[in-house]
Amino acid sequence: MAQSRAIEPAGPLTGTGRLESVALGPFGLDDGTTLPGLTVAYRHDGPGPDEAPQVLVVHALTGSADAAGDWWEPLIGPGRALDTERVGVLAANLLGGRYGTTGPTSADPRTGRPYGAAFPRVTTRDQARAQWWLLDALGIERLELAVGGSLGGMVALEVALARPDAVRAVMPIAAPSATGPMAVAWNHLQVELIDRLGLDGLALARQLAMTTYRSETDFEERFGRSTEPDGLPSIVSYLDHQGRKLIDRFDPATYRVLAGAMDEHDIGVGWDGLDGAFTRLADGPTRLIGIGIEDDILYGPRQVHALVEGARGAGVEATYREIRSTKGHDAFLVEWDQLTAILEEALRR
Repeated sequence: MAQSRAIEPAGPLTGTGRLESVALGPFGLDDGTTLPGLTVAYRHDGPGPDEAPQVLVVHALTGSADAAGDWWEPLIGPGRALDTERVGVLAANLLGGRYGTTGPTSADPRTGRPYGAAFPRVTTRDQARAQWWLLDALGIERLELAVGGSLGGMVALEVALARPDAVRAVMPIAAPSATGPMAVAWNHLQVELIDRLGLDGLALARQLAMTTYRSETDFEERFGRSTEPDGLPSIVSYLDHQGRKLIDRFDPATYRVLAGAMDEHDIGVGWDGLDGAFTRLADGPTRLIGIGIEDDILYGPRQVHALVEGARGAGVEATYREIRSTKGHDAFLVEWDQLTAILEEALRR
């Protein structure tokens, strides 16, 4: 439960920089560790909970709370899929993240220095519980929809499981019920690069990750066999650029913590397996709309189909939708028309 509501500017700035933060007091983690203080950075657009239904949008691995001004800007605002004249839209930076919420770059009040590598392990369930602490502090008791892509979809599932009677619908996009071995393997390689090479490793980790976020078709259409004026293959130049960009706005310890949360994601833990978790949603009752992405090699349609079918078998009103795209996993950050149609369909209910 929230212990205070001291609102203050959050930082560093991302997107439009329109973020606030709330201090929520000591926060216990699943592993028994207690953070001496939890601060959560957020952005809220549209009417408040006394005036309209509320939607929670959860960001992916290196995202921020500024969904409406940055990575989901085409979907949030007056007349858009998440119409801020009809619904309130809240996005909050994840626990363990980089942009204003308590994480490795935050100062440990016990030492006055950033936590760094000493920041404790967090789970997607810890992150969902932190979202509910913020919702409580803001007076938001119910959600019309909790939605997110990739890591955000994992956390959205846990948000719904935490209080299924308070979430009318949950929409995980390109997110499974539990992280599979291939994704764990890719994360392992990325974290190993970071541990061995520091910032250079972070840049290489981002480059490796980018090869899992896109598709063979996308790379072929965009780059083919083209080269740059210096003779470097265009795809290599692109990956180098993506690695350098991440160094400018992220840090190795945060990447490690968030990747670790993804690795341990399993909604069946603590609920007697997946059937128990799905039964909890059914008793809510919470609708589930699972969104798969064509050619996603990270958390592809097969995994999302399994999530939907498992939920349906336990009595959840569960629907599968698929984004048709050559963009791979990153289609949830690109395919605005399809996302608009899917979100509008969910909110019409």
